Amino acid sequence: MLRIYQNTYRRTARKAVVYSTKVICCNHSTLCNITRQPRRNGAGAQWEQHHSRSHEQFLLAGNQARGWTIPPHSRGYGMFVVRILKGALKLRYLVLGGAIGGGVSLSKKYEEWKEGLPDMKWLEVALPQGERWSQFSQNLIEMGSVVKNAIDIDPRLKQLGEDKLSEWRSWFDSRLDDAIEAADYQGNQIVETKEDIRSKTTVAALGIPADESRKKYEKLQSQVETLQTEIMNVQIKYQKELEKMEKENRELRQQYLILKTNKKTTAKRIKKSLIDMYSEVLDELSGYDTGYTMADHLPRVVVVGDQSSGKTSVLESIAKARIFPRGSGEMMTRAPVKVTLAEGPYHVAQFRDTDREYDLTKESDLADLRREVEFRMRASVRGGKTVSNEVIAMTVKGPGLQRMVLVDLPGIISTMTVDMASDTKDSIHQMTKHYMSNPNAIILCIQDGSVDAERSNVTDLVMQCDPLGRRTIFVLTKVDLAEELADPERIRKILSGKLFPMKALGYYAVVTGRGRKDDSIDAIRQYEEDFFKNSKLFHRRGVIMPHQVTSRNLSLAVSDRFWKMVRETIEQQADAFKATRFNLETEWKNNFPRLRESGRDELFDKAKGEILDEVVTLSQISAKKWDDALTAKLWEKLSNYVFENVYLPAAQSDSFNTMVDIKLRQWAEQALPAKSVEAGWEALQQEFISLMERAKKAHDHDNVFDQLKAAVVDEAIRRHSWEDKAIDMLRVIQLNTLEDRFVHDKTEWDQAVKFLENSVNTKLVQTDETLSQMFGPGPWTRFAHWKSLTQDQQKRRSVKGELDKILKNDVKHLPSLSYDELTTVRKNLQRDNVEVDTDYIRQTWFPVYRKHFLQQALQRAKECRKAYYLYTQQGAECEVSCSDVVLFWRIQQVIKVTGNALRQQVINREARRLDKEIKAVLDEFSDDEERKAHLLTGKRVQLAEELIKVRQIQEKLEEFINSLNQEK
Repeated sequence: MLRIYQNTYRRTARKAVVYSTKVICCNHSTLCNITRQPRRNGAGAQWEQHHSRSHEQFLLAGNQARGWTIPPHSRGYGMFVVRILKGALKLRYLVLGGAIGGGVSLSKKYEEWKEGLPDMKWLEVALPQGERWSQFSQNLIEMGSVVKNAIDIDPRLKQLGEDKLSEWRSWFDSRLDDAIEAADYQGNQIVETKEDIRSKTTVAALGIPADESRKKYEKLQSQVETLQTEIMNVQIKYQKELEKMEKENRELRQQYLILKTNKKTTAKRIKKSLIDMYSEVLDELSGYDTGYTMADHLPRVVVVGDQSSGKTSVLESIAKARIFPRGSGEMMTRAPVKVTLAEGPYHVAQFRDTDREYDLTKESDLADLRREVEFRMRASVRGGKTVSNEVIAMTVKGPGLQRMVLVDLPGIISTMTVDMASDTKDSIHQMTKHYMSNPNAIILCIQDGSVDAERSNVTDLVMQCDPLGRRTIFVLTKVDLAEELADPERIRKILSGKLFPMKALGYYAVVTGRGRKDDSIDAIRQYEEDFFKNSKLFHRRGVIMPHQVTSRNLSLAVSDRFWKMVRETIEQQADAFKATRFNLETEWKNNFPRLRESGRDELFDKAKGEILDEVVTLSQISAKKWDDALTAKLWEKLSNYVFENVYLPAAQSDSFNTMVDIKLRQWAEQALPAKSVEAGWEALQQEFISLMERAKKAHDHDNVFDQLKAAVVDEAIRRHSWEDKAIDMLRVIQLNTLEDRFVHDKTEWDQAVKFLENSVNTKLVQTDETLSQMFGPGPWTRFAHWKSLTQDQQKRRSVKGELDKILKNDVKHLPSLSYDELTTVRKNLQRDNVEVDTDYIRQTWFPVYRKHFLQQALQRAKECRKAYYLYTQQGAECEVSCSDVVLFWRIQQVIKVTGNALRQQVINREARRLDKEIKAVLDEFSDDEERKAHLLTGKRVQLAEELIKVRQIQEKLEEFINSLNQEK
């Protein structure tokens, strides 16, 4: 302090010398341009010589003008006297100039110090004046004396108060001495405020002793503390009035918004709010699946903190609603939750992908909302994971909400439990770093005030991502518990940014509740307000400034910083998207110059139209074509049963027609209707697929739809089923048809014979293939293709030779071999050294006999071709046995009437039902983005999809920027 006084005095003296020099120079008839400077490098001697010569020349010029003549020796004497007088006058001027200059400088310093003091004019208004003040002071003095006489203070308490006061005084003296020693130490860099410098300079300049200045400083310090308490009370009172006015303003604004919303808006589109537009931009960017990380460059508020530190409670306090599920120590936040806060007439919440609005003023809706959030969080965790990167997006609107976008992340853990996945800790760290690494993200760092600061994990992560603290806001939660548990000095250090190595834009203290799950937001806010009003730690000791407390001040600060960041960065992001769009458009023009950019949704709609057009084409197929297709499919389904279960068993019996009647009736009552429906459905499917295949051969066909069309058709066919009542209807028709056993005309007879021949020939071909595999190739094939028979084939050929002998001897042999015949064949083979058993002989007999039987049937069909008239005359007693022809005529009639019934069902009902099935599948596929991305692939689709997405994002960004500029 002494050094500061000396420096001040020297500066004052220099100014005084300069001022006095100017006064002396003004005695000349012309103003001297040389100003007295500090004596440095001979400058003072030059100044003296200049003024000596100038004074001598002045005197000589004056004497000559008056006509006086002075002798040389008298002149030298006179000049000596003049020099003496000049020195005396100079000394007078120096003293006078120094006094005046010092006074002026001191006056200026005093005025500067006076201006630096706080404005106390408001006390003149707040405090009473004149007689009222005197009366008030007198009343206080009398009251003090009365209380002093009435209350007997315990000496121990009095001694304790005096000890505490002396302790505070010694602490303050030690701090003041340390400050003085630090000021004297030249190597130490001291950062002082303007008020400190002014006060120290003034004290040194006025020459006030150190003890007296210390006492005055202590007195001023006590006055400052008293004023700080009064200011806080006034601010609390003002804040209450402000909140009351804001509540009234919200109610008025709510009524205005309701009236505005209820207006007819048929011709006009309702304008979106600024925050809704910004949230839509973030949603578009979150779905922008590419390597371009533009989405991470847009501002949003990232809420990070240790598990159970109060992150979610802080977010709920800002949103003014308890919208998240609660758990006792359990990890509840398992996925990022993006909450968009916006102003609106009603306090409601809504998820991005649903239309339901939850009324946050109703406890039932709040409970439903919390259950839905918990369900979505658990549903997002798949494959044994504990946390997920899938974002749950929701919007909360209400009167007075600060507009911003917040992202609540899972809490950082230091230890994993047995029910967690092995990578849970690393996944949470990576997720938190990913969101905080966004250079424009505002980090809301949540620190639990009820635990030791050294146990915090989040501060290290925040310091790594934002070491300078340019986008971090520190929030100390649960300060109501911290007041009871923590050291006040540590709390002061935390909130002043001196305990943690991390830096932040601001430090805030909030109370997030009393630990009760059923407390409302209003109750929590009232508890917070009462706590900060009555807290010894925050109210009476002046630990923090009033604007650093309450969730309301935190919400205002975060919202202000959020919009400031948005305004600073949004233009840069829009320019980057313009460049990306230009590059994509150039690539499209180079690769697909004649095609328009069609995204997956547009391509899907086009493919949907083509598929439905093909369904309509089904109704344009001719009746003859349907009959041919259904007949072919029916016989394909029924032929095997007719031969194996009706024709061959009836041929083994003595009464062929009776056996046929029994078999056909059983078939018609049980399996035939269902088989017929199955054949009709397969025929419908086959025709529809053939239509799709023909469409592929068109000149304007686009193969980008092929995979999607095939998947839709397959899914629709798999789901489609024929009407159940069709089976009952077909059963009646088929039974009535099979009752007719008489061929009516020659045409039908010829058709039946032809049908029999074709069917037998088809079975003969199949039987020959079976025999070829059993007996091996013939001699010519073996010679031409260099093949040989296997040992089993040779043995089969030996058995066949013996069986052919039996059939040659008995053309009308029964379908089975007798025991004697089996023994004879085996013994004959043994003579040729071929050992076989009876089962082996029977296996060989079945295909051999079938071929023999089919050949006999084909021969009978040829004989019956011209026997129609003989059949009509003799009937069953006909010499030529034509029961086979009658059987196949009955089968043919059943197929005809069944095909006709199926065709009518296809045209009238099943085609329309298939159309509905296909539409349902298409609607389901249209909502499944993952399936569409899997079915519509290729460079063309991917490039068009990315280009359309970039255009949408750029348009939304430009719309948002225009609205933002208009709001400015």
